[in-house]
Amino acid sequence: MSAIPPDTTRRPPARTRRSGRAALVAAVCAALTATVAGCAAEDPDAGTNGIGKLPAQQIEAKARAAAAGTDTVRLSGKVVSQGATYTLDMRLAKNGARGELTTKATSFQLLRIDDALYLKADASFWAGEKSGSAATAAKLGNKYVKVPAADPVYQRFSGFTDKDTLLAGLLGLHGELTAKNRGTVGGVRTVQVAAGSGSGGTLDVSLEGTPYPLRFQRAGGAGELTLADWGKSVDLKTPDQSQVVDYGKRISQTGG
Repeated sequence: MSAIPPDTTRRPPARTRRSGRAALVAAVCAALTATVAGCAAEDPDAGTNGIGKLPAQQIEAKARAAAAGTDTVRLSGKVVSQGATYTLDMRLAKNGARGELTTKATSFQLLRIDDALYLKADASFWAGEKSGSAATAAKLGNKYVKVPAADPVYQRFSGFTDKDTLLAGLLGLHGELTAKNRGTVGGVRTVQVAAGSGSGGTLDVSLEGTPYPLRFQRAGGAGELTLADWGKSVDLKTPDQSQVVDYGKRISQTGG
């Protein structure tokens, strides 16, 4: 029987093996620490328009300036005004607007071109407006009714078609302002400007490109509005005359 050859492989001492493992663990920990530190030091405003670094009052001012300097916007959402809840989807331009308003009782379309305001609703809307006059309601229902400026209907709804008036009334933030939280609206990163509790709400301002206001959440559950399509054209076209009823000329002739 041949002799078993001696084992010539020399294993390092246990102490050396422990030291090697300790060095490996230390290297891994150092790498992880550097990674975490790098993440912590990353600028949250990198790649943005930089307004997130500004005080809240300046962010709000820039958002207002951006809104005022752009002729068109689409405004949609819900708002509570004088005890009534309106759902609106309005495309607003410098010289007019078009869109739809919905209340608990009804819905109707609004179209304004310069000073001419048209309202299109079904007969039930006009029956309510004209104290139940069925004859008038039948003539006005589902037509573009041209409303004279002196009529209460004009006074009540024309504000929904005026970009500057509407935004000034809806985007107001009052009290002490803060800007800490970040969010997204439609996939766009935003910085949120918040007013003091119960003093106005929260305004999301775009961190990408022009600092437009993109969403306004009114205080006290008074509604939430989204602002989009800044600068996009709004098609404002006078309705075909066959679809128009001149409120000022016809209403007196129909007993309304």
